[in-house]
Amino acid sequence: MGIDPALLRLLQLASPSLPVGMYSYSQGMEQAVENAWISDEAQAQAWLDGVLRHGLARLDAPVLSRLYEAWANGDDDTVEHWSMALMAMRETSELRAEDRQTGQALARLLDGLGVARAQAWIRHRQATFATLFALAAVEWQIPKAQALSGYLWSWLENQVLCAVKLLPLGQLAGQRLLHGLSLQIPALVECALDFSEEEIGASSFALSLASSRHERQYSRLFRS
Repeated sequence: MGIDPALLRLLQLASPSLPVGMYSYSQGMEQAVENAWISDEAQAQAWLDGVLRHGLARLDAPVLSRLYEAWANGDDDTVEHWSMALMAMRETSELRAEDRQTGQALARLLDGLGVARAQAWIRHRQATFATLFALAAVEWQIPKAQALSGYLWSWLENQVLCAVKLLPLGQLAGQRLLHGLSLQIPALVECALDFSEEEIGASSFALSLASSRHERQYSRLFRS
């Protein structure tokens, strides 16, 4: 039985070693720890669960689905529309800067790997990580549902690594968080694939507050 090359490309795309700088962002978690909103494994689980279900699953995942279809159809106008929409729905300057910087970094990486359509996004002001993630998935023939799963997994793994560093948590506690929270991903992807355009939108007030405060945090390990 042969190994599907698309699976290998998805593992590459979702890897924490992907050189796009995701390791340098905590998405407000560092400020949440500073504020004592997160101080142990249970609180870290509650934080990540909330952001995953009420944030990424309701915004990033359904937008990623539409970006995937737009890239697959060669519809550049729709790619632009959803990339701009996703950027507009980031509620703080830190979150917008993170999305732009990681999106542009992924564009440079894909261009270096021979993905010609990525070149125009290397300095694009509305580049987002999801935009270029979707392009890579289409170019490498990764099925859409698997691409969404990989995107959510990549976010979750990075956030768990942040929690391990910040609290700090032990490696076993980090693996418990990753194991438990990742079980939600299949159902969240299934729901995201069925979202209507009117349903798209995130509501994570604590994340927005933590991110905006983090912009002025005196001492910090992470860029956001």
